[in-house]
Amino acid sequence: MEAGRLRHRIDIQRRVNQQDPDTGAVTPVWLAFARSVPAAIEPLSAREFIAGQAVQSEVVARIVIRHRPGLDATMRIKHGKLVYLPAGFLGDKDSGTEYVTIPCSLGVSEE
Repeated sequence: MEAGRLRHRIDIQRRVNQQDPDTGAVTPVWLAFARSVPAAIEPLSAREFIAGQAVQSEVVARIVIRHRPGLDATMRIKHGKLVYLPAGFLGDKDSGTEYVTIPCSLGVSEE
């Protein structure tokens, strides 16, 4: 994978529950799993969007990063003010350990 292709920087976040020591209330917060990860963010073309139709139609972008262990579908990806929700993590077709393709839908920032 060419380094120049990974020109965007994303933050990968994991959701955890924190308990308030005073009230005991549990609130979800997003903590950094990885910061400033080099990535390629590719919006899907109209053709790909239409071909997906059913469930896939909510997927609006494809994000490609170098392989990174520990990724799971409960995470979210932030790029600037945009929040992406991964639909899964797909390893490369040859070794499965060089890069990861992440089909994503747009999410809502809860900050």
